[in-house]
Amino acid sequence: MGRPSISRFANAVVLVLSLAGCAGTGGLLPGVEEKPPAPKVDMTGRWLVLTANAPSCGMIFGGGTDSGTIKPEGGCPGDFFTSRQWALENDELVIRDHNSEPLAQLRFAGGRFEGKATNGMQVTVARTALPVN
Repeated sequence: MGRPSISRFANAVVLVLSLAGCAGTGGLLPGVEEKPPAPKVDMTGRWLVLTANAPSCGMIFGGGTDSGTIKPEGGCPGDFFTSRQWALENDELVIRDHNSEPLAQLRFAGGRFEGKATNGMQVTVARTALPVN
């Protein structure tokens, strides 16, 4: 048997590199998809904290693009009156209290953040009040 030709070797290298490129996009690996990057949200300014069976409360978010401070306006449900810090961590908004303990972890959806407080309460953080159904 003779040695494989250089052109066959070059074709094999091109094929392997092409397949490696497809694997990164989930093209050849079923069930594996790249997660789109989280949207960049300008958190600075006034947001409303909305929960079921409680009045909404305003919070003033300050700071940079990934973390900052919170100044609650008063009348916040649950322990949200102790909110002092926020951070965008792993595509989630994390709200922390005066002891740096997490109060809620929320995901961005439809122009607002939704999720649960650490006490299990459903929470929405939005720029404006949501319409009532």
